[in-house]
Amino acid sequence: MRHFSISPVEMIRNLWRSRGLINACVRREVLGRYRGSFLGLFWSFFNPLFMLVVYTFVFSVIFKARWGSGSGSKTEFALVLFAGLIIYNLFAECVNRAPSLVLSNPNYVSKVIFPLEILPFVGLLSALYHTAISLCVWLIAYVLLFGIPHVTVFYLPLIVFPFCLLIMGIGWALSSLGVFLRDVSQVIGVITTVLSFLSPVFYPVSAIPEAYRHLIYFNPLTLIVEQTRDALFWGKAPDLTMTLAYWIASMGIAWLGFAWFQATRKGFADVL
Repeated sequence: MRHFSISPVEMIRNLWRSRGLINACVRREVLGRYRGSFLGLFWSFFNPLFMLVVYTFVFSVIFKARWGSGSGSKTEFALVLFAGLIIYNLFAECVNRAPSLVLSNPNYVSKVIFPLEILPFVGLLSALYHTAISLCVWLIAYVLLFGIPHVTVFYLPLIVFPFCLLIMGIGWALSSLGVFLRDVSQVIGVITTVLSFLSPVFYPVSAIPEAYRHLIYFNPLTLIVEQTRDALFWGKAPDLTMTLAYWIASMGIAWLGFAWFQATRKGFADVL
């Protein structure tokens, strides 16, 4: 029986060796999502723009919501809210799809030459494409409404990269669990919905009562959402100590997820 290495070095090597296949799969997935539609890839621009307008109307006009430390304008609220949604949507899209990645590709399991471990990475890159489009919409809106963005916007890769490692670790673990436990996808759907309200997406951390405020930092989305807003809108550099700790934790989770996937993949064919 073939041995699958759980080495963190092998984790990186596997992705590098399969870079051509990954690129082809990502292109097929992105283009396939809009194949046959009249507007095609334009939907990737229209969707975030439409949701930005909807959330702005609902929260700033109907609920009269305002950001605690801001000026209270609707446009400010819209951009601050949308910055958080960009991060949450990246997480939710990848995590919600993870349990079905192997299940929806049973023909790959029987092909020994196909590197199953790239499936969560393909899903992440596909989601990052839509995240990049949403970010472009955000930046265009900021330039039109407020002018030149803060230079701290260049901290964004430093903030998002460890978040992607975290998503990869969760993706590997869930894609394996989804093969053996079919209810995982239902549970994850509920969890990601709950996280949308337990993460500081629609409100700032300062809005939480101080007695409970420390609890929200157990949520892996909290730090990234806050740092993304700080870098994009408020012009604040990320806290280096917190960022370093997040990098270390994310690398550990990525490796643990990969190790679990590699250790359990031998049983995929028996279940499928």
